[in-house]
Amino acid sequence: MGKPLVFVTRRIPEPALNLLREHVALSLWDELKPVPRDVLLREVAHAEGLITMLSDRVDAELLNAAPRLRVVANMAVGYDNIDLHALTEHGVVVTNTPDVLTEATADMAWALLLAAARRVVEGHKVVESGRWETWHPFYMLGQEVHGATLGVVGAGRIGAAVMRRGLAFHMRLQYYSRRRVPQLEAALGATYCALDDLLRTSDFVVVTVPLTEETRGMFGAREFALMKDTAVFVNVARGGVVKEAELVEALRRGRPWAAGLDVFAVEPTPPNNPLLSLPNVVATPHVGSATLRTRTAMAVLAARNVIAVLSGQPPLTPVNVEVLKARDRSASASAQS
Repeated sequence: MGKPLVFVTRRIPEPALNLLREHVALSLWDELKPVPRDVLLREVAHAEGLITMLSDRVDAELLNAAPRLRVVANMAVGYDNIDLHALTEHGVVVTNTPDVLTEATADMAWALLLAAARRVVEGHKVVESGRWETWHPFYMLGQEVHGATLGVVGAGRIGAAVMRRGLAFHMRLQYYSRRRVPQLEAALGATYCALDDLLRTSDFVVVTVPLTEETRGMFGAREFALMKDTAVFVNVARGGVVKEAELVEALRRGRPWAAGLDVFAVEPTPPNNPLLSLPNVVATPHVGSATLRTRTAMAVLAARNVIAVLSGQPPLTPVNVEVLKARDRSASASAQS
């Protein structure tokens, strides 16, 4: 038998491609731009494995075009681009890439936090344009970071890493999550509080939750109105957790004071997005994990997941394997009854 065919939907770091070439028959969309939908549907027709990016929609239509598909490895922690229910129903294993991008994404959250708090981008534009005329005691005043209160919404790996960095700034740490995390409280001295209380009392609000039906539109006019008029809002999660039009109005009113955004509801976000016209917004193009070491580690982990599943081994970082096992146990029990 020949090697199983794996399609990779984007050019990825060479170590991952070399690993794949050793174990599978590799088909690659060797571009930096997203694979066109018609090409994707054509390429998956004979594929047993698929390595996808966040911009690739994996849904019932794709499954219908890919009768041999056994595993989808998403090169991201989040998998809101994947119809998890449909793939589970078809017995397709889904994996993601947690852990390896935690520290890089936490660094990015802090880059946005500091840039927004101290008006770094605004200051750069002043210097670059020749508008820097003088110094005075009220010039380019920002928000104090050291000793402030940091509120993190989402206490997963990235949220915990964001809080760890806050210790170096002697910040008071608090978090909101669906469940309390006692080990996080013990390790960092963080305080669990209700979301509304966190929003009222935090100087910096950093969002790290996954995008789910529960979190979609989680932050809107009501939540922004609860924040301090000196607060900085940072989103490194997914754009869909924020009602963007309501964030625009909130920032115009000065509550929150500023925002640092790495993610948007539509990506790439159009240049006429009103958020981009606001001087109190620092925006980056969804690059939380964008270091060479991290992106290479993500690609290698995705490759290892695909190779494991296609060789009959359990995946390293499964998303839905337990669901598949439960479904199989249920089917087996039904057949025996």
